[in-house]
Amino acid sequence: MRALISLYDKAGLVEFASGLVELGVEILSSGGTSAKLAEAGIPHVSTDELTGFTEMLSGRVKTLHPAIHAGILADRSKPEHLADLADAEIGQIDIVVVNLYPFTSDPSVELIDVGGPTMIRAAAKNHFSVASVVDPLDYPLVLDEIRDFGEVRASTRRSLAYKAFRVVSDYDSAIASWLATEEPVPGYPIRLNVGLNKIRDLRYGENPHQSGALYSAGASVWSGAEWISGLQPSYLNIFDADAAWRLLWDLPKGRPACVIVKHANPCGVAIADTVVDAYQAAFDCDPISAFGGIVALSHTVDLALATTIAGRPKADVIVAPGFDQDAVDLLASKRKNTRLLRLGMTSAPELQIRSLTDAYLVQSQDQIDSPDSWQLVAGEKADQGMMDDLVMAWTTCARTTSNSIVIVKSNRAVGVGAGQQNRVDSAKIAASKAAALAMGAAAASDAFFPFPDGLETLSQAGVRAVVAPSGSIRDQEIIEVAEALGITLYFTTSRHFRH
Repeated sequence: MRALISLYDKAGLVEFASGLVELGVEILSSGGTSAKLAEAGIPHVSTDELTGFTEMLSGRVKTLHPAIHAGILADRSKPEHLADLADAEIGQIDIVVVNLYPFTSDPSVELIDVGGPTMIRAAAKNHFSVASVVDPLDYPLVLDEIRDFGEVRASTRRSLAYKAFRVVSDYDSAIASWLATEEPVPGYPIRLNVGLNKIRDLRYGENPHQSGALYSAGASVWSGAEWISGLQPSYLNIFDADAAWRLLWDLPKGRPACVIVKHANPCGVAIADTVVDAYQAAFDCDPISAFGGIVALSHTVDLALATTIAGRPKADVIVAPGFDQDAVDLLASKRKNTRLLRLGMTSAPELQIRSLTDAYLVQSQDQIDSPDSWQLVAGEKADQGMMDDLVMAWTTCARTTSNSIVIVKSNRAVGVGAGQQNRVDSAKIAASKAAALAMGAAAASDAFFPFPDGLETLSQAGVRAVVAPSGSIRDQEIIEVAEALGITLYFTTSRHFRH
């Protein structure tokens, strides 16, 4: 049995190659991989020796030779193929271990790998006889199967071939996207190739009669998601949990925080000195909507917090960076249908893709602007406490369906008006939910006030400071109304529509 090894990323190489040699596998190797094996004292045959040619063109040509590709591609079930190998004195190659230049790390012509993908494709095509190994995580599996069965089994060769073609496809897509990118809109290529890998099947889609699955285009917080208790997740469990987790990590850092989401919109947001206090404050924002919602917490769920949550109406999902075992045991016994989800810190990809009926919309991610860019246009400058509330209101507003108005007091949301067709209705809903807590509070609007009525509604509820985008033809009128109402008003040049 012979294995050809040609690696850019040599992690695990020495251990894997040593294991192959111990199992009686002859190793062929090229370039830097050969040098690494020689340094480790691992016996092997260099591809230069195998082909009779040294690498040339600064390494662009070193494995493109019949002595290599015929050995990989020969169909062992066809006597004429075996005869061709014998006539040319070419040996069979049974395992191809290759990974590729890291093109996406610094896209350039010199990082377009040619020989690597060619060997991978050849081995994957001939998977009836050859194992194509592109992932170091598969090294132990290959060694175990050779040790136990004397070969890499057919079912494993097929699964390795699938992974190999997927790697080459993603690699080619990255190159094609880079070549297709046109100015003056960097990042938006003529053709956008998105390779999606399935993470898991879901119980159902948005509705029980729809099927669903979760995919990612690369490294994702959802790839490492751990559902540690409760029912298997549905489409909306994940959609809403992602909305809650995203807003949680957008909030100012340093103190415990909680976000409660229902139908992708926050119905509770709070920052406090303890995570229990943050949860209670977030829940109290809208207890009716919190029933069956998603609870996202910035800290590990311990027994005290689990006891508090179990004493409130049921949450569909509790998502946190960790759970103590006694907290899991309590919640599993008291809320057996509540799903417990452990997630790591999230980060947004550069581009956001949304499907239409038969097309796709693509845009850059919505980044929330800093209060340093705000302009005070009416009233007195907000003190630090009021400014903190304005920042929370603005951040929450940006992650709430438009039209949205959010009222915040003492580091917790007290009223959220979301998804209305006009801004004054959103203001009325937020003010109604806040009730007496709106007195002296801060508020945010995700877009400009087209008429004074929205601002007047907030003033009548008791709101004393507002942040909103400028850009209306009535901006000056809005400023004059704010002055007359005694409201501190900040303008920002960014809006945050969310649909």
